[in-house]
Amino acid sequence: MRIGFVGLGTMGAPMAGRLLEAGHDVTVHNRTREREAPLEALGARRAASPRECARDRELVITMVSDTPDVQAVVLGEEGAVEGMERGSMLIDMSTISPATTRLIAAALNDHGVAMLDAPVSGGSEGAERGTLSIMVGGEASDLERVRSVLAVLGKTVTHVGPIGSGQVTKAINQVILAGTYAAIAEGLALGLAAGIDIEAAHAAVSGGAAGSWGLTNRGPNMIHNHYPLGFRTRLHRKDLGIALGAARELGVAIPLAAYVEQLETSLIKRGFGDEDVSNIARVVREQAGLAEEA
Repeated sequence: MRIGFVGLGTMGAPMAGRLLEAGHDVTVHNRTREREAPLEALGARRAASPRECARDRELVITMVSDTPDVQAVVLGEEGAVEGMERGSMLIDMSTISPATTRLIAAALNDHGVAMLDAPVSGGSEGAERGTLSIMVGGEASDLERVRSVLAVLGKTVTHVGPIGSGQVTKAINQVILAGTYAAIAEGLALGLAAGIDIEAAHAAVSGGAAGSWGLTNRGPNMIHNHYPLGFRTRLHRKDLGIALGAARELGVAIPLAAYVEQLETSLIKRGFGDEDVSNIARVVREQAGLAEEA
């Protein structure tokens, strides 16, 4: 398929690379243009703008940081919509506001362009391995048109409802992730403070009812107080802001998510915003009076 891919960050670059490896004809664009070079070496064409990236493409995928960024690359000056043909499709795989997603979809519809919102979970590892969980909002028939493309990127591709539903589902994911990481951090801090063999304890609880992806894959970060990038803290804080906004609109109390958002805000102010989001354990460890590293 002829695909335009806009946004080549921690997630977008490996995703675009997988599409190239699968044999798709891919044109790429990124605001920081040097990030296009490694994809060009793999066979992608480079475009100077989202509009150029979308020209003569059956499908355009956007994977950028925040709601205003999606609005800009899709509907702004030199936006993708200006290069897209009637009958083509845009899939936004960013994590943004559900309400804004619906507005963007309506604007694209006026141009005869279909849209799916398809945010993902699985971190940079999932992007590199093609094992992401993809949550898709939009028309089911539109999803079937591009399911084979999404299958290159994700292990699970789930249709969750009309346009905007993917973003609501991602908000659920991020709220649950916030609580999970906070609980893992507290549990491991308890073991560290008790002076037990924390590696053995981690293995033991990972095999029981407390076992989870986060405990297995991010527990070691928290034990050693070292947080190599999987998903940036500042981006998760942004996602929690979206979830909290949706919760306010719906009258749903999510106090645990609000607490974790405050922890992440403090970490970002201290310069830790580009570490993996599991670094909320930094705060838990500090409150427990634990040494810098186990």
